[in-house]
Amino acid sequence: LRLLPQQRYLRTERAEVSALERKRNILCCLITRILKAEKQLHVDSLVFRVIDACQKGQLGPAVQFLSFCCHSVDVLSCILHLLNQGYLRRQEGRPHVLEY
Repeated sequence: LRLLPQQRYLRTERAEVSALERKRNILCCLITRILKAEKQLHVDSLVFRVIDACQKGQLGPAVQFLSFCCHSVDVLSCILHLLNQGYLRRQEGRPHVLEY
């Protein structure tokens, strides 16, 4: 019988992954909410609106107490994720315009 010390790094790693997943989920919801209201939007404008909403703390009623920093890379990553999942699509003649 051998006693091993508790592996603290695993708990830290899980917490970091959980925080990143929450951030991605919040950004994806924000992107979806903005595109639902606008119907279609240029990708640059969408990125600006998401970053602006994050900076102003307008993340929605359930997460108003959260304020986190988001960058254009984070937003673009979430946009690509939503495109791959089929929630967003690009216009055929204008691929820089996104639709919900």
